[in-house]
Parts: sequence; structure tokens; C-alpha cells
Amino acid sequence: MTRSVWLKADDTVGDWETRKRRITAGLEAGVDWVLVDEGDVDRVQSLGDVSVAAFRTNAETSLIDDVSDDDGEADTDVYDDEFGGEPDAYVVGKNGEGDGTVDLPGDFSGSADLTTLRREDERAQGAYVRIFSEEYEAFAEEAAGEAEYTIVVGEDWTIIPLENLIARIGEETDLIAGVTTAEEAKTAFETLELGADGVLLDSDDPDEIRRTVEIRDEAERETLDLQWATVTAVERTGMADRVCVDTGNLMDHDEGMLVGSMSRGLFFVHAETAESPYVASRPFRVNAGAVHAYVRTPDGGTKYLSELKSGDEVQVVDSDGKTREAVVGRVKIEKRPMFRIEAEVDGDRVETLLQNAETIKVHTREGRTAVTDLAEGDEIRLYYEQTARHFGEAVEESIIEK
Repeated sequence: MTRSVWLKADDTVGDWETRKRRITAGLEAGVDWVLVDEGDVDRVQSLGDVSVAAFRTNAETSLIDDVSDDDGEADTDVYDDEFGGEPDAYVVGKNGEGDGTVDLPGDFSGSADLTTLRREDERAQGAYVRIFSEEYEAFAEEAAGEAEYTIVVGEDWTIIPLENLIARIGEETDLIAGVTTAEEAKTAFETLELGADGVLLDSDDPDEIRRTVEIRDEAERETLDLQWATVTAVERTGMADRVCVDTGNLMDHDEGMLVGSMSRGLFFVHAETAESPYVASRPFRVNAGAVHAYVRTPDGGTKYLSELKSGDEVQVVDSDGKTREAVVGRVKIEKRPMFRIEAEVDGDRVETLLQNAETIKVHTREGRTAVTDLAEGDEIRLYYEQTARHFGEAVEESIIEK
């Protein structure tokens, strides 16, 4: 599941300068969507690259009588031209049934908001519903059957309405939960283990916005089951084309990447965060091995080190298996003397090539260990999965690697 953070920035949060400060903080933090009134769409788009959703507040009026061109065809662009910018999604519910301004009809088939969602011209892709009661909860469930995005905001919030909607809606829609703090966002992402698909944050606090984005990232990250393997050979080999992966991100002392000659067994190689008498630390770098080796990517796939280029994403992992993504800034390929490291795990043999240099560290029972100090019988940290890969994707077929 891909999580998202939406930022509420319509006229209910203040004047344009107030909204602009909130939006700018959101852009800097990395929010996915900004939810505004229609008149602000072009202004938001001029501030930066972000998906923009707009409240369509007079959808009912525009439903009554479409304007026609001379050719007799309905002109659905007239309304948009009045406001300028075209959003990535329209949302109904503000100043309508969704937020309680207009009473809910006894029969939902007579709902103006739902009628707008059902239109084939995609007059709206999202629904905004404030949960005042079980009736509004039922209305949100009905809207979810038509909307790509269903935004629900709890009044006197309890987690029960969100639990009910997560359980009932399934994959019909992206369920976006209204929150005011990062802590509420964390709860929304964890509810019923599945969690909401996204959150709509209503906050001016840049720290709260940034923390909510961090929680989104944490919710998306997988934790890998790293294993201990027994080193069975450490051999000098000849020269090879070695790859240093320089990322646009700083790595912590216990972080690195998973690399290996065989996709089923990827060795944990530390980032160059340690100081030495001869070389300054480079906490953005992993000296990852020879060009043929695999490196794990955030989607659970692999790439050859030789394929990496600036702008690609690689997976960063710590010694406990917690992962995050990093952007490749540069790849350096140079000829260097190498070691062949072989290890056994679950009765299987895996191996990789790493540069013969004391600055390259792997993770053993003793902690960070230079490959130059690695010896047969040491236990080394790696990620092992009994699967084959084709073009980086796991496949169920027999592939022999040796």
C-alpha cells in the first residue's frame, strides 16, 4: 500500500498568505497532495510540484444545465476556465451534504454529492465527509463506492468510525482520514493493522507537517528479516570494476545496503560513516562491490550495480533490518583489487565480490568488521530469500547461480 499525506489549505484555514505559508511548509516537507478551493489551484501549482485537489463547491448548480457550444455539444470547460488552473482531482462535500451544510437526504439516491461523483465526465473524483453520526458514516461508505478518494473527518473523533470504514470499504477507494497532529496520523496509519491509505492534515505547524510526512515514510517501509551466515571462504581475486554508490542522503552509523553476486543472498555492507587515519568518512557512500552484483531497491526488487544512475532509488537498511529509500546522486566505477566472500546459510552457498580495502565494512557478530579482517568461520549479516529473479523481479522458476 502506498500511503499519502494531504494538506488542507482551503479558505477555512485563513487568508491567502496564511494558506500560502502552510502550503509552502507542506511542499518543503514533501506532502503528496494539497486540498484547496478552486480559485487557488493555479496559485498552488505556481508554488511547486505537488498534486492538487480542489473543492468543487457549486457542483450542484453546474449539474442543472451544462452550457453548450455552437456544435450542440456540452461544454464542460466553461466552469474550469472561470477559475484558471485545472486540479488533479475535484472533491465534493464542502458547503454541501458532506460537511453538513446541506441536510442528508433520506434516500442517498437523491444526493447531489453522490450524483456528481457518478457522472461519467468525472466532474469529481473525491468525496469529503465529516462524520457527525452513524448516518454520515453510512454516507461516507456510499460515497466510497463511487469516489477514487474518500476523505473522512471525525467530529469529536474516536477511532471507531475509521475502523468501521476500513473494514467495510476494502480497496474500493483511497480512504483519507482527517487529522490535526502527527500522532493522530500515526494512529490512522496503524488502525486495524491495514490503516488508512492517507491522511488529511489540518495544521499550520511546519514541524507537525514534517513529522507527519516522516510517519508516512515509516509506515511504508518494510523491515527485513536479516540472518546470520557462516563465512566459508575469503579469497583474493584479481582486479574488477568496482562500484561506489554515492547517495543524496546521509546514512547513520548502523546503515548500509544489501548487495551480492546472487540475488537470493545479499550481504549487508556498511556505509562509509567511520573515520580512519587515512580517509575521511563519507556517510553518503556505500562501496558496494563489482559491477555485476545486485543491489536491493525500495520496491523489493534488485538492480545490477552497473545499471544504477543519478536519480535512481536504492534501499538503505540498518543492521536490524529496518529500511528506507535513498536517491542515487552519483555512481563511481573504478578498477580495484577484490575479495571473493563466500558464506553458507540454511545449507545454501552465497557469495559476492567486495573491494580489498580496510574502509569496506561488513556486519559480523562483533559488529562493523573490515573485509580485510574477515575470516572463515565468522558469522556475517545478510538477507536471504529462496527465490529466483528475472530482470530484478522475483519469479518462481529454477535458476542456477554459481
